[in-house]
Amino acid sequence: MSLEEDLVAALRTQCPRVFPMTAPYDTPTPYVVWQHVGGEPIRFLDNSAPPTRHADIQITAWATTPKAALDLLRGIEETLCASTALQASPRAEPTSAYDDGDELTGALQTFSVWGART
Repeated sequence: MSLEEDLVAALRTQCPRVFPMTAPYDTPTPYVVWQHVGGEPIRFLDNSAPPTRHADIQITAWATTPKAALDLLRGIEETLCASTALQASPRAEPTSAYDDGDELTGALQTFSVWGART
């Protein structure tokens, strides 16, 4: 599987509702969104690519209370760091998030993730 497929599989062990970038309107909470926010491209001297790649992935857990969002994100952190399909580590501690459109609270965290290129 690819880095993204392994990531989504890991996230779904903590929450069944996982979406890239944004969730559909009226998605029930809790849910998780993720997006690429950079990474370090790796190429060998002959310009070929290794079998793994690196991405910085921002993950946001949305819930009805700040504690529920943070608890979900903490579970995600533990799952990603224990994954055998990915090599993941947090870049920083979580940050609070708020969506005044639907009054949800969230917690977001960026992870350094190494995974399969394919």
